[in-house]
Amino acid sequence: MSSSNRFAPKLKIKKGDKVMVISGANKGETGEIKLVITKENRAIVEGVNMVKKHTKGTQDNPGGINEMEAPIHISNLMLVDPKTGQPTKVGRKLVDGKLVRYSKKSGEIIK
Repeated sequence: MSSSNRFAPKLKIKKGDKVMVISGANKGETGEIKLVITKENRAIVEGVNMVKKHTKGTQDNPGGINEMEAPIHISNLMLVDPKTGQPTKVGRKLVDGKLVRYSKKSGEIIK
């Protein structure tokens, strides 16, 4: 059991969430999550943490220098409150026998 995900923490953000970067070079930028990499606790956010990738040309692909999003650590991201548009903490509570995520700032249920 070397790479067990048994004790991994429950992540507060999901694919499709609107998040804000709270620290680092891209501080203050917002975007939608395209992919969550749970094993590395990282996420790829649309239009944030752009890097240049050099690709070699092939018959199908001409190659060159492409810009793409690089993964950013989840601790540097904060969910944007759907009501206020401000970054907020995420809580979980039971509603009708189901655990749902809610915004701690406005109390509104997320999705």
